[in-house]
Amino acid sequence: MTRKLYIYDHCPFCVKAEMIFGLKNLPFERIILLNDDEAGPISMVGRKVLPILEEEARFMPESMDIVTHIDQQGTPVLTGTPNPAIADWINATNSTLYRLYLPRAACAPLPEFATTAARAYFVQRKEEFTGPFFEILKDSSVEIASLNKMLEMLAPLIRNPEAVNGTLSTDDIHLFAHVHSLSLVRGIQYPPAVEAYRQAMSRRSGVGLYDTIAV
Repeated sequence: MTRKLYIYDHCPFCVKAEMIFGLKNLPFERIILLNDDEAGPISMVGRKVLPILEEEARFMPESMDIVTHIDQQGTPVLTGTPNPAIADWINATNSTLYRLYLPRAACAPLPEFATTAARAYFVQRKEEFTGPFFEILKDSSVEIASLNKMLEMLAPLIRNPEAVNGTLSTDDIHLFAHVHSLSLVRGIQYPPAVEAYRQAMSRRSGVGLYDTIAV
């Protein structure tokens, strides 16, 4: 079966959908759309949203629906029990992370921003929520220090570099997508347990980190 996954490279929800293919070692075609392409997603699922999975001319949106669907093909790999403390940690860092992440994504050499119009589309829509990107990029030291402290709190929650709770679970999908976004922020300091986890999960899922282009 040919599977196509329509994504944006920067999108954490798209990262979640990509991860399950890598964790299960299943082939798929990775298709990155321009950020200002509204017609493509609307023609597939009736609204501008990614990721979208295409299987046999049928289209499925929503990252965790895709994760569940693909994990059910053959033997599931996400069999572990989630730890509520992981969700709590993600929720506690969400707003700070994405305030720092979105302006940096807009600067990054990513394929969904291959045209000036696509990059401008992203900036215009995201600045409605964050405020001007240039103001955030001028000085992020306080927010970065806050995230570094939060990472120290995450480290004891990681039971194994290969799976946060010891056995792969949906926590790994959510947590790695989160730390994947963090990798675009220069100045983030990863405690050894977190560093081992993000490297192992990047390798297992086949989703690369942004360390070399961090801003």
